Amino acid sequence: MSTEQESDRSIPPELETEAAPESSEAPPQASEDSLQSQLEAAQAKAEEHWSQLLRTKAEIENLRRRHAGELEKAHKFALDNFVRELLQVRDSLELGHQAAQDEKTDVQKLREGTELTLKLLTDVMGKFGVEAIDPQGQPFDPEYHQAMTMQPRSDVPPNTVIEVIQKGYLLNGRLVRPAMVIVSSAG
Repeated sequence: MSTEQESDRSIPPELETEAAPESSEAPPQASEDSLQSQLEAAQAKAEEHWSQLLRTKAEIENLRRRHAGELEKAHKFALDNFVRELLQVRDSLELGHQAAQDEKTDVQKLREGTELTLKLLTDVMGKFGVEAIDPQGQPFDPEYHQAMTMQPRSDVPPNTVIEVIQKGYLLNGRLVRPAMVIVSSAG
């Protein structure tokens, strides 16, 4: 192949007609006008896309700021409802404490008031996903129980919780505090 043929092949076929000398009488201005209009259309489209990009970027930034503000408020006031409910328990405890100061107060009534206050506290905690772990008589589970000591016992199977020293608590199924327990051993 000659170098002249090679140079002809390096030009893509769609451009060959433009690169070839014009044999027709069509003025070169027509193709320039066409290219100019295509260029203007492409620039207009690019400007439109750029404008859309800037609007989208601004919208994302506004969403990010709004989300950050809402998250900050959520962290700041997350306990608002819990505290509001817990105030009822405090009020009940204060009333019980005032009643206990009076020497004429019936001890049985104080016990009843204390039981009601404990029930109120349990209800409030349950409403917010807090549940007690009271494993009395259950098999020892190191995931939820902390053995304080072991006692030899023949009346219950080994590794059974025989006494709960302090209840444990879960918050929405996640351990907050293990139950402190005494566990049986083979006796």
